[in-house]
Amino acid sequence: MNTRILTGITTTGTPHLGNYAGAIRPAIVASRAADADSFYFLADYHALIKCDDPLRIQQSRLEIAATWLAAGLDADRVTFYRQSDIPEIPELTWLLTCVAGKGLLNRAHAYKASVDKNLEQGEDPDAGVSMGLFSYPVLMAADILMFNAHKVPVGRDQIQHVEMARDIGQRFNHLFGNGKELFTLPEALIEESVATLPGLDGRKMSKSYDNTIPLFASAKELKSTIARIVTDSKLPGEPKDPDASHLFTLYQAFATPAQLAEFRSDLLAGLAWGEAKQRLFQLLDDELGEARERYHALIAKPGDLEDILQAGATKARRIATPFLGELREAVGLRNFRSAVQDTAAVKKKAGKTARFASFREADGNFRFRFFAADGEELLLSRPFSDPKAIGACSQRLIAEGVDALELRTDEADRFTLWLDGECLAESPDYASIELLEAAMLRLRQALATLAA
Repeated sequence: MNTRILTGITTTGTPHLGNYAGAIRPAIVASRAADADSFYFLADYHALIKCDDPLRIQQSRLEIAATWLAAGLDADRVTFYRQSDIPEIPELTWLLTCVAGKGLLNRAHAYKASVDKNLEQGEDPDAGVSMGLFSYPVLMAADILMFNAHKVPVGRDQIQHVEMARDIGQRFNHLFGNGKELFTLPEALIEESVATLPGLDGRKMSKSYDNTIPLFASAKELKSTIARIVTDSKLPGEPKDPDASHLFTLYQAFATPAQLAEFRSDLLAGLAWGEAKQRLFQLLDDELGEARERYHALIAKPGDLEDILQAGATKARRIATPFLGELREAVGLRNFRSAVQDTAAVKKKAGKTARFASFREADGNFRFRFFAADGEELLLSRPFSDPKAIGACSQRLIAEGVDALELRTDEADRFTLWLDGECLAESPDYASIELLEAAMLRLRQALATLAA
């Protein structure tokens, strides 16, 4: 079975060399794998959260679409579309919003960062926070779950979004699946080896630092930009330290091993910085020259780009339209001619369920254990002096379900459960990270059965 991989590209700017090396190039290479079923979309709904300039949104959509195609993305092999061309996405977002807990969204990094900044400035916690910002993790979950992606490539700072999509999908499956897994639960594909390129001043290449190298600028502009890269003051003939040079780091991201070895040797032998910059320019121009021509040809014919994206949307909707119909049926938005299942039969449950079990220790303190339906112990609580506190915690976890869970993996072989900033319980030890993550999923699933 092919692995379905989904990647979104927010349309709020013009891609630069760092975007190309860190995201675009590796994603295009991955899309060519024989077992890959790749979905790439322009996240233009997401862009509206960050940008209120319509002209910038429109221009960015054009430039980013042209960039991916010029860089080698095969629109016939992958599914390449605009988010806003799939009307099923916002409808699914609403279905998921109706099961996503506010407590879960309260913990989203972007929202928490906005609240913390407001509090530091003495403002109302939600000052300037739109519902788009607050609930965009649900839109992101809809992007992922609509196409039942198996893998979602993300950096470490984006893992939470995939975990939230899993939580929301799991909750929906439990409430409406009737024993069927409507949504595939996605996994984050951590991009540990993604290149982070330095900009002209040595800091991370970023538009916010104004230190980027344009991806498809003219050869003359590219050469002029590279000439502004900051270097040390060593003269021609003086040895240069490659490992302390961000010019060398840029060269390394595009050179073959043989080219890199020669460049390192020449720098150590005293290669002049001017000549080094000329070599970097030539290296980049050789790699990007043909793509630059394709890019400008695409930009000049936006109608052709529109045709490609509309074809991608049609391809995507062949999946999305019938699947949304299935989801509408599942939640009860059914045609009156459809057979209505017996509600009592749907809700009837059999067999054992997950459970809490409290006990008293020899020192007089109280603890609880949480067991899955099959009897597996998933949690052991910290000691409580008051047995009523155990009951209050367990009832709250049942009432709030997975939305109350904050799981941490500070230890290599176990995870902990936190509530209101305090460690409430910990798991048994597990022999591998895979077993640990599987146990965390079983905990969410078990608690979801009680919260229903």
